[in-house]
Amino acid sequence: MFTIIGGHAAFTQLVDVFYREVAADEYLIAMYPEGQELDGAKHRLQTFLEQYFGGPTTYSQERGHPRLRMRHNPYPVTPKAREHWLRHMRTALDSLELPPLHDTMVWDYFERAATAMVNRFDEPGEAPRTSLGPLTPNS
Repeated sequence: MFTIIGGHAAFTQLVDVFYREVAADEYLIAMYPEGQELDGAKHRLQTFLEQYFGGPTTYSQERGHPRLRMRHNPYPVTPKAREHWLRHMRTALDSLELPPLHDTMVWDYFERAATAMVNRFDEPGEAPRTSLGPLTPNS
């Protein structure tokens, strides 16, 4: 898939467009430490995606096993964050103008991965809750 998608240049474009959108999104950009440059995040996402889709193994060489859930656990990945992330990734993927079959294959991965990263159902500042509803002292 790496070559079919367009190789390194396509993944560079995908990640650049994605992070341009993230930088303009007050909700998602708040997950990044204040003043943190996005260059590191861009590099990690690009090398991960290139490896996942059959390109160079740079990500694993630099960072080891991806362990996506573990690496995202410190951040409040809520259903709302998932939706924001997917909206920006959709914009980025659309910029590649892939044939429909290839677009669908890549998008399927993004939807599954984004869903798997959800690690809480309450928004920051809300009382903790589960998929069954709010946690109360008598529940």
